[in-house]
Amino acid sequence: MVKPPRPSSASGGACCSPPPDGPLSIERAEALAPTFRALGDPVRLRLLSLIAASGGEVCVCDLTAAFAVTGPTISHHLRVLRETGLIQGERRGTWVYYWLVPGVLDWLGGWLDGAGEPDHTAGPRPEAAA
Repeated sequence: MVKPPRPSSASGGACCSPPPDGPLSIERAEALAPTFRALGDPVRLRLLSLIAASGGEVCVCDLTAAFAVTGPTISHHLRVLRETGLIQGERRGTWVYYWLVPGVLDWLGGWLDGAGEPDHTAGPRPEAAA
């Protein structure tokens, strides 16, 4: 297998500069891994997207209807998102309503924009979902 050539900048140097704060520490990488593992599943990523697109809270009954999987499977995926601190939920009678943890999209965006570790101290964490 032939590797594609590495892109370079117009000045002939490396195309990308390293993150300004350097690489992640072992402890920070271990703390972040469950969040990114949770987002690595297409169903959970879509669930997070549907909750975000609702602009507020959404009933589990509406989420379940959007997938070709069973209710218990959706509940499992929602539990994983709750345990990683990405969403919160509240039971109201028969149904559970879910919403994003405030600031979670900004926090994720800080990681995804390529600027290295975002300057957010309130990232997702399990205790946020309590």
